[in-house]
Amino acid sequence: MEVEVVRVKITLACTECKQRNYDTKKDKKQHPERMETKKYCRFCKAHTLHKETK
Repeated sequence: MEVEVVRVKITLACTECKQRNYDTKKDKKQHPERMETKKYCRFCKAHTLHKETK
């Protein structure tokens, strides 16, 4: 029996300055919606909300 792993590469962008700062992976089956997380933005020099981009 073969196990299929559905992990896709995503890019996170800062909501304040719109810079794309982070690349990461997520499991598409367990989290089909867009990811949002607070991360450090080196351009804003603060912790801001980052959202998944296309």
